[in-house]
Amino acid sequence: MSIREGVRAVVSQFGDEYWLARDEDGEFPREFHNAMAEGGWLGITMPAEYGGAGLGVTEAAVMMHEVASHGGGMTAASTVHINLFGPHPIVVQGTPEQKARWVPKLIAGDDQVAFGVTEPNTGLNTTRIKTFAEKVDGGYLVSGQKVWTSTAQVANKILLLTRTTKFEDCARPTEGISIFYTDLDRTKIDVHRIPKMGRKAVDSNSIFIDRLFIPEEDRIGDEGKGFGYLLHSLNPERVLIAAEAVAIGQDALRRASQYAKERVVFDRPIGQNQGIQHPLAERWMYLESAWLMVMRAAALYDSGSPCGAEANSAKFLGARAGHDACWQAIATFGGFGYAKEYHVERLYREVAVTRLAPITEQLIMSFIAERVLELPKSY
Repeated sequence: MSIREGVRAVVSQFGDEYWLARDEDGEFPREFHNAMAEGGWLGITMPAEYGGAGLGVTEAAVMMHEVASHGGGMTAASTVHINLFGPHPIVVQGTPEQKARWVPKLIAGDDQVAFGVTEPNTGLNTTRIKTFAEKVDGGYLVSGQKVWTSTAQVANKILLLTRTTKFEDCARPTEGISIFYTDLDRTKIDVHRIPKMGRKAVDSNSIFIDRLFIPEEDRIGDEGKGFGYLLHSLNPERVLIAAEAVAIGQDALRRASQYAKERVVFDRPIGQNQGIQHPLAERWMYLESAWLMVMRAAALYDSGSPCGAEANSAKFLGARAGHDACWQAIATFGGFGYAKEYHVERLYREVAVTRLAPITEQLIMSFIAERVLELPKSY
């Protein structure tokens, strides 16, 4: 409860008009980011010895649920949640020197990090990335291309996944991949913003890297072991995305329910009609059920137990429930739901990405079929 109250005290300072303005002008929500940093919330999962709170994914999920509950949607959430899962390889595999050099600046909000993993011709087939780091004296020269790189317009750091051994020279597909955390040098990295459906103020980009020098001390962990390090952050990321999707759906549901009580047609509030009531009630049940799976997955992760099925299921159920609740809110408002004035159309656009990223619904269902139901692999 103290986490919710503390986060709410910050988030409630930024109302619907602030987030509508960011949706229209696309400016990074710097004031919000700074307020969250000043409150110490950017370091909720970071080690205490470097200025963080040292808390778990459960507490982070509660925090992100609160962040996304007040009209900011995925714009508000994405402004801060890359600090929670993006730098996770640093926390798990970084040397004491690297943690001391990097973590305090992330917690303070002085550094912002872009996340360079996905490539245009590989998608979720991460082992087939082409971006290559060639070993040279003192470090590496990196060239390649990434896509959907968040915050590269404003970031000064980049967490970059590259090959250090070519795919065809590796005994296993997951070998030969390394992770770097380094300066986003704009003389060597060309950044192109991608116009998109929602989350306009947290930019997504195509980036082109041409012989970027990365010093050896900016490599995280052992060379060639980066794929395994990346896996450490995947389940927490799914849990946080799920928490945020549920929160956006609940935000939309509250707005729809309030409107249904106030909107009078044919001399009675529309919320008195079961055709309005029942879909909203059903959306509430699905959202609450998804939230329980979020909390179960987070608890398993924090206890060190296997949680792949639960984390993926939370992401699937949370995104579906959030998406459906936002659509039902638009339908409840009727024509006014299509108007920006009432914000539910914006929430619908904000929540849509949670069904697409960071993993598709189809791959989640394949994972459950193969790993839980022990059915043969389908692809």
